[in-house]
Amino acid sequence: MSTAEQVPTYPALVQALADRGLLDARWRRVFEAVPRSGFVPAEVWRQLPNRCEPVVGRESWLALVNSDEPVVTQLDDGVEGGPGVATSSNSMPSMVARMLGLLQVADGHGVLEIGTGTGYVAGLLCERLGGEQVHSVELDAAVARQAAEALAQAGYRPRLRVGDGEQPWPGLGPVDRLIATCALRHVPYGLLRQVRPGGILVAPLVREFWSGALVQLRIQGDGTAVGPFCGGATFMPMRSHRAPDLHDVRGKGRARAAGLDPAQLLDLGFALYAGARLPGVRLIHQNTPEGAQVWVTREDGAAATAATGDGVWQYGPGLLWEEIEQAWWEYETVGRPDADQFGLTVTDRGQHVWLRDPHEVIRPARG
Repeated sequence: MSTAEQVPTYPALVQALADRGLLDARWRRVFEAVPRSGFVPAEVWRQLPNRCEPVVGRESWLALVNSDEPVVTQLDDGVEGGPGVATSSNSMPSMVARMLGLLQVADGHGVLEIGTGTGYVAGLLCERLGGEQVHSVELDAAVARQAAEALAQAGYRPRLRVGDGEQPWPGLGPVDRLIATCALRHVPYGLLRQVRPGGILVAPLVREFWSGALVQLRIQGDGTAVGPFCGGATFMPMRSHRAPDLHDVRGKGRARAAGLDPAQLLDLGFALYAGARLPGVRLIHQNTPEGAQVWVTREDGAAATAATGDGVWQYGPGLLWEEIEQAWWEYETVGRPDADQFGLTVTDRGQHVWLRDPHEVIRPARG
């Protein structure tokens, strides 16, 4: 950028979010009052598909901060000399707006945030509800300290704690709302017990089968939680919920023709369905000029890889690609439902995905 006039502005970002219908009048005033720049440190990175790129110069920093992009604020848990993997960030503003809208807060509500990060979401909640109503926990002490400083500088005084957000906050009674700003592999039942009956929990789930998705759960009188998936979401996982991208692969490769374009699998509705039918199967992908290449593994050593316009290679026990194709035909049979037709139920015994109705549970295909 050659001139300061070309640098995007925060008011323009808020206007764009409002134009997209992501902010009602009340939340728009809140966003306008809490500039994102006050919660982003000087040293940041832009997340690229395969690496994190340092942001150099004030104008480039402002351009990123005032855009609808995530801002990476920590690599490798803050340890020097690591591989350069993003481990903390300031989330994409449109995603923050979506999550706060799903939270459905009202005056007087108490909110617990899991994952303080930079403190930006806590600042927005303080502006909306008052600092005495906002509680936020962060595992990383250095990240928590930086957030506390940013919040104090902005004039906000939420209750902050350094600790594991999966564990109950000592002395904190049930809150009205809980928001997680780190991805969960599953919704810990302990989180539900920190929310009063009738309250709402909003969290991103990191799904093994390709996708991440937001879920909005309402806590029931019996302590269970039920609610819909609300679109895709990609967040850094809670540290205790991290998992390797793929399992170890066993056996020699076996070639066969592909009966299904792997690019078709990259649909959130299908990912939710297949993830429920094929638990333990992990799928990642890479875009190609022709479409996509996917890699699929299961903990028993079964694996497959396929690319658009190419064949399939399978490894290990069983016929994993055939199982995926079977799940696809089932998904077509039930009408190729969109992601918003799926939901989640969480109990003290675990969680399960359902389609269209909480009683229509999607059962695993394997024992």
